[in-house]
Amino acid sequence: MKKLIAGNWKMNGSLAANEKLIKDILAGLAQPACQIAVGVPSAYLAQCQALLAGSVIDLASQDVSAFEGGAYTGEIAAAMLKEFGVRYAIVGHSERRQYHGETDAVVALKAQRALGCGITPIVCVGETLAEREAGQTDDVVKRQLAAVIHTNGHCISEIVVAYEPVWAIGTGKTATPEMAQQVHAVLRAQLLAASEHADRIKLLYGGSMNAANAASLLAQPDINGGLIGGAALKVQDFLTIVGAAA
Repeated sequence: MKKLIAGNWKMNGSLAANEKLIKDILAGLAQPACQIAVGVPSAYLAQCQALLAGSVIDLASQDVSAFEGGAYTGEIAAAMLKEFGVRYAIVGHSERRQYHGETDAVVALKAQRALGCGITPIVCVGETLAEREAGQTDDVVKRQLAAVIHTNGHCISEIVVAYEPVWAIGTGKTATPEMAQQVHAVLRAQLLAASEHADRIKLLYGGSMNAANAASLLAQPDINGGLIGGAALKVQDFLTIVGAAA
């Protein structure tokens, strides 16, 4: 299975900075041995679609609406994203769950909307520090993923799952490769129980993966790529992670 390295720019960027970042990344890429995507703020989808046209990098959105269309001010429908060539949509990121009150059910519905338009949802799951310290990690991530499996049933083999321990996002703390693999194995088993094609579902690690730790994380048997935050904004770091995925 080809690994997937997906950058999540979060609420960063400008027209000038985006152009430089993408051009520098493309200039530094040889023929990559993995799949690559960048998740850009929605305001820059048109710009980045043009910059990435014909390249090996796919475009990702950082969110998608749970609604198909209508009177939902500020929301962006999956069908709209599709018009900009979006290949992936990040759903259920811990920041969306924390700051916007997204429930497991809403995340599952967002995944369904993306799938309905031929967009691959990158479904984020992960526990807080309090949940990990209480020994609840497995229960939390299985509950979050179960909602998506329940809503999307036979389409579940079309998703990507990203495990992001909330305590390791943007903190510089990282789960050890062994800790990350342990949770990825739990998720893999849950997916295998739900779909006979689950062995083709990519499981990404998304808790402060960087140039220094990428190789050891990506060497784990059930870690099929990374959802990259801060390092995705640094050309050399991102290219190093892409290289490690080979």
